[in-house]
Amino acid sequence: MSYKVRSLRVDEWPQAKALRLEALRDPVAPIAFMETYESAVARPDSFWRERAEGGAEGASGAQQIIAEGPDGEWVGTVTVLMEEAGTSDWAGMPVERLQGHLVGVYVQPGHRGIGLTEVLFDAGLEWAWSRGAERVRLLVHEDNARALRAYRKAGFTETGVTTTLGPDKDERELELAVKRPESDR
Repeated sequence: MSYKVRSLRVDEWPQAKALRLEALRDPVAPIAFMETYESAVARPDSFWRERAEGGAEGASGAQQIIAEGPDGEWVGTVTVLMEEAGTSDWAGMPVERLQGHLVGVYVQPGHRGIGLTEVLFDAGLEWAWSRGAERVRLLVHEDNARALRAYRKAGFTETGVTTTLGPDKDERELELAVKRPESDR
């Protein structure tokens, strides 16, 4: 695989913005992301700069990992948020242990099915383990079959925890997680 996977750099906020806007145009975006294209495109550049600073190389609370294709084009991303025990996460769920939370997972359609999601996840997991995370989790809409397949293939398993995040209380988000390997403790 001739892809380069690495952490975002602060000055790359325009590319991060462009990739996020592209992700929000994906057909599954309404169930995959907690944001619309319309709301994201209306945000000022200062928002995108601050977002990049918070998840760039060297940041401690979050890390955005990007994948560059063979031609240097950004083709995928995932962000890892660190969550401290005794707090609540961005969705209001209690956090019981130091853990990572994967969000903003996106791979361009032409680069799917080749293992790139797993490589992005491996980089995100490595970053979370290096910060002492006991596990890394994610939430996925129960109807997002493509994402569920990819997450299971990457080693994530359902924890039995479910929540509702959107306005439709009949739609569920499933929590999947992977525990820190004994060899990384």
